[in-house]
Amino acid sequence: MAFSDLELLARLIQCEAGGEGDTGMAAVASVVMNRVQAPGGEYARVGQGSIRKIILQPGQFTCAQETVRGRPNPQNIYNMRPEDVQYQIAQWAMAGGRVLGLGEALWFFNPYSPTCQPNFPSSVGVFTTRIRNHCFYDPTAAYFDT
Repeated sequence: MAFSDLELLARLIQCEAGGEGDTGMAAVASVVMNRVQAPGGEYARVGQGSIRKIILQPGQFTCAQETVRGRPNPQNIYNMRPEDVQYQIAQWAMAGGRVLGLGEALWFFNPYSPTCQPNFPSSVGVFTTRIRNHCFYDPTAAYFDT
């Protein structure tokens, strides 16, 4: 895959949050960059400061998988055609921009319900905020032991 970091992030933003408005897309980009810059824990160890390693880490983003549960995943970063807005948000996040109120969120997911669970993915993340359909989670002290 010959995508630049900017292209890869823009594709992920479009795929994961293209229908979530500018703030929702910016929040997803913020999570990716928070992982890239994580001072410890799994993302610091695996990502080593690399956008590419963070996005392509197995099991992290459904949009980075060509198959899901043994079936082709047509909504993936390889099939995306980002527009100017996704590139602008990617550039903003790569330059240090973060969504206010998001904290140091390292995870997000769509619960397909009106409420967000208090912890995600387990005791390593605590609910921070909801932006449109996604719930966002800050790391707890337990995350840094991962």
